[in-house]
Amino acid sequence: METQDDLGPLAFYGCAMGWATQYIAKLGKGETVQFRPRGNSMTGRIESGQLCTVEPLNGEVTKGDIVLCKVRGAEYLHLVKAVQGDRYQIGNNRGHINGWIGRASIYGKLTKVE
Repeated sequence: METQDDLGPLAFYGCAMGWATQYIAKLGKGETVQFRPRGNSMTGRIESGQLCTVEPLNGEVTKGDIVLCKVRGAEYLHLVKAVQGDRYQIGNNRGHINGWIGRASIYGKLTKVE
């Protein structure tokens, strides 16, 4: 299990530099990952710096799940706000919508916050 203590201030904001690239690669190999994202976009669900455990995606993705995903090239640990067939609307916990993605752009599901 991979643990990262500090990803910097842009972890929730979908930094174009790929803050989650290493975690996405590990999830793709079936590994569970842990990291401490920084930011306020998920306040109320995840506080800045809390240890997050994300498991590889298998099974159903439903409204309300928190997923590690990519929207228009930016990586996020954000909410599934809506599901429409095989499309998923991604957004934060403060009302912002990032956009719609397919299942192939969802890499893992949050299973634990400490």
